[in-house]
Amino acid sequence: MDKAIVIVGLNHRTAPVEVRERVAFEKAFLKHALERLRSLASVDEGVILSTCNRVEVVAAASDEQAAFREIKRFLVEQESASAGGGNLDEHLYAYAGDQAIRHLFRVAASLDSMVVGEPQILGQLKDYYLIAQEAGSVGAVLHRFFHRAFSVAKRVRTETGIASRAVSVSSVAVELAKRIFDRLENKTVMLIGAGKMGQLVARHLQRNGVSSLMVTNRTFERAVEAAAEFRGNPIRFEEFPRYLKLADLVIGCASAPEFLLRPETVEETLKQRKQRAMFFIDIGDRQNFDPRINEIDNVYLYNIDDLEAVAKENLQGRAGEVRKAEEIVDEEVGGFLRWVGSLDHVPTIVALRQRLEEIRQAELEKSLRSSLKELSEKEKQAIEDMTAAIINKILHAPISRLKRPPDDEDEAIYVEALRKLFGLENK
Repeated sequence: MDKAIVIVGLNHRTAPVEVRERVAFEKAFLKHALERLRSLASVDEGVILSTCNRVEVVAAASDEQAAFREIKRFLVEQESASAGGGNLDEHLYAYAGDQAIRHLFRVAASLDSMVVGEPQILGQLKDYYLIAQEAGSVGAVLHRFFHRAFSVAKRVRTETGIASRAVSVSSVAVELAKRIFDRLENKTVMLIGAGKMGQLVARHLQRNGVSSLMVTNRTFERAVEAAAEFRGNPIRFEEFPRYLKLADLVIGCASAPEFLLRPETVEETLKQRKQRAMFFIDIGDRQNFDPRINEIDNVYLYNIDDLEAVAKENLQGRAGEVRKAEEIVDEEVGGFLRWVGSLDHVPTIVALRQRLEEIRQAELEKSLRSSLKELSEKEKQAIEDMTAAIINKILHAPISRLKRPPDDEDEAIYVEALRKLFGLENK
C-alpha cells in the first residue's frame, strides 16, 4: 500500500493531566491545526483527537518513519505554544499498521478509556472525525478507517456487556464522592458546569441522595434549567465564589481555557468555613481548579487521573466481557488489514479495466464507422450496453481475485503475470 496508517499521541496512561493539557487542541482552532498537519510532507490525510484523556494524531502517510518524526515535532510545537517545558517525547507513543488499527478500534470501543465501557468516547471520536472531514483532511483511507472503528464500537456494545454497571467519568466521580463522605444525603454540593457532563453528574448525585445542590454555568439560563431538573439552586457564574463557603464538595466539569478556582479564593473560603474541610473533584475537559489548591490544609483535590482506581474496581466484574470485546477487535483488525492489503492492487485493477475499455471502444468505433454504420441510435446503444456487459463479465474473475487479501507468496507472481499478459507494465 502506498499509504501507511500511523497514530502518534499520548493518553492518561502515558502522561499526567498537566502534560495532556499542554498539548490539547482547542476546538475553535482545530481547523487551523489540521491545515498545519496536512502541510507536513509525509501526511496525506489526518484527524486530531483531543479529549481530557488523550491527544492523538491519526494519519494516512506516504512515509511511515517520516510521519512519526514530523507528527512528533508537530505535537512538541503544540506543547511549546502553550508554554510547555517538559520532555514530551517520553510521554508519546507511535503506532503503525496493525498496531495503529487495533489502537483506534480499542479507543472507539472504549477499551482504552480510563473508564472502560464509557459511552462518551465514541461521540467524541465522531465529532473530531467530522471536523477533519469538513476541513478537507480526510480521504478514502481515513474515511474507511474511522467508519470501520465506529462499526467495531457498535459491535462491542451490542455483543458484550461491557457497558454494564458504572461506566462513565461522571458516575465514577460520584462514586468517589461517596467514598470520601460515606454518605451524601447531608452534604451540600456545588456543580460548576451544566453541560452534558454536568447534567450526568447531577443525575448521579440525585440518585445517590444529594438534596442540597448548587449549579452554576457561564450561561445562566442553562444553570437555571439544570437546577430545575435536578431540584437544585442556580447560581450566577460571576457570583459562585461567594457561595463556595456553603459547599462540602465542589465538582468542576466546565469547558474552560483557564482555571476557575485559584488558591487565594479557596483560602478565603476556608476562613469563612472556620477551616472545615473542603473536597474538590475536577473532571473538566481542561483542569477547572488550580492544582496548587491541594497544598492548602483541609483541602482535598482529586483530578480525573485520581478516578482510575475506582474505575479499575468497576472493571473487575466485567473482565469476561472485556475479553469478548478484545476478540471482536482482533477479528475486525484482521478484516480491515485485508482491505488495506487489497489497496496494493488498485493500480493494477484500474489499469486492467482501462486497457479492456480502450480495446472495446476502439473496436466498437471501427465497426460503427463501417459494417454497422446503418444502425439506428437505439441499436447502437444496445451494442454499447452489450459490449460493456461482456467486458464486465470478463473482468469479474480477475478483479475479484485481485481484491482478495495477499495471503500467500504467489500473490506477487499472479499480479505480475496479469500485468504482462495484458501489457500493463507501463501503466
